[in-house]
Amino acid sequence: MKFPFTAALTLAALLLTAPPAQAEQFKVLLFTKTAGWHHDAVHAGVSAVQELGKLHDFSVTWTADAGRVMNDTELANYQAVVFLLTTGDILDEAQQAAFERFIRKGGGFVGVHSAADTEYGWPWYTRMAGHMFRVHPAVQTAVLKVENRDFPGMERFAPRSLFTDEWYEFGPATSPGLTYLLTVDETSYRPQTTWPDRQGKGMGHFHPVSWYHRYDGGRAFYTALGHLGATYRDPVFLHHLYGGIYWAATGRGFRAE
Repeated sequence: MKFPFTAALTLAALLLTAPPAQAEQFKVLLFTKTAGWHHDAVHAGVSAVQELGKLHDFSVTWTADAGRVMNDTELANYQAVVFLLTTGDILDEAQQAAFERFIRKGGGFVGVHSAADTEYGWPWYTRMAGHMFRVHPAVQTAVLKVENRDFPGMERFAPRSLFTDEWYEFGPATSPGLTYLLTVDETSYRPQTTWPDRQGKGMGHFHPVSWYHRYDGGRAFYTALGHLGATYRDPVFLHHLYGGIYWAATGRGFRAE
């Protein structure tokens, strides 16, 4: 059966006048390269961020190939880069320089868990990360405490709540002006541990878990949560992670009251 000419014209007119498909809110590069310990949770984390993209209407491009994406041309496509469970020295000097330019142009960084166990020899990165990983005890349940609710994604945390993770002990702050969002109560678990080359005794009364700051023209958010694959099915954690991505990509804040 032939399609009537007048109907074809009508259809063409509708197609020409139809509004274009709505673009995503923003674009995120999800980067998972490891040059040290490789977490089993990587694929769970990737799937979770991809689902967050669908839920909150932002695009996610996932890769572990630094040569493909860590250059000016490719990074210009994104508003934020998520270092998800990265470890070790993962970028060469040219790639580091490109990433620094991305941040200086107003880009956002999100570090998840072992992003603080990444690029110790790159001082610019360590300052952006805010604290660097030093040691951790065995995975344990502990009391997570909210320090600041006035940030995207913090509104669903109880003031004090049970959470199970690999509680990183960090070195001292590498940048001034960090705003802390979450801490862990060291009296609620055993922070002591002994490794062949170091010992962990905890950080004392103030043990940071998540923070953010404006850095070198851009934005940086970090959460130490996310060691376990099952954590990426926890809606409270996922909302916390989305809040960091949202702020890093847009710079838009949130007030809890």
